[in-house]
Amino acid sequence: MKTANGIVLDKAGKPDYRTPASFRIIVLLETVSKILKRLSALRLACSARSLGLLHPNQCGSLAGLGCFDALATLTNKVRLLQVASFKVSSLFLDLKGGFDNVCANKLANTLTKGGVSPYLFAWIKSFLSERQCRLIFQGAPKDVCLVAAGTPQGSPISPLLFVLYIASLYPTIPQGLASSYVDDLTRTVG
Repeated sequence: MKTANGIVLDKAGKPDYRTPASFRIIVLLETVSKILKRLSALRLACSARSLGLLHPNQCGSLAGLGCFDALATLTNKVRLLQVASFKVSSLFLDLKGGFDNVCANKLANTLTKGGVSPYLFAWIKSFLSERQCRLIFQGAPKDVCLVAAGTPQGSPISPLLFVLYIASLYPTIPQGLASSYVDDLTRTVG
């Protein structure tokens, strides 16, 4: 369950296909592994909420907190600041390549310090280690390569692991708001 096939597709309109940025990789995961990972994600989300590892304004990848909740929270805060006669500014950030750059050791440290159960911690550590990907160019499979960093996009637990990984990026903003929808962050000040 730790080996995936990565289909390498050309990005349209690139002038030169000699660089990795000219390609997009679609990773195909086994259905059975997705079911196990979804169940683990539900368990981890419940544990992370009860341990206070998630910022209350983190939305997406969490049951009951979706895009609408992120938008409603932002809209409400902006209106409250405007009623109090503040001028309001919002900065919207997209953490490009965030999933690909999750450091397993730093995430493990966060989960250990946060009090995640040893069983769940061991499962996550195993999930993030010794993963492999077979890149397939134009239908021809190549050798399997070790994946040394990141969380696999498309896996049901990856967005939650990413949200836990960036939880320390939530500053306390007097007269403002820090919120996110997975890898899209918003900082609003008044």
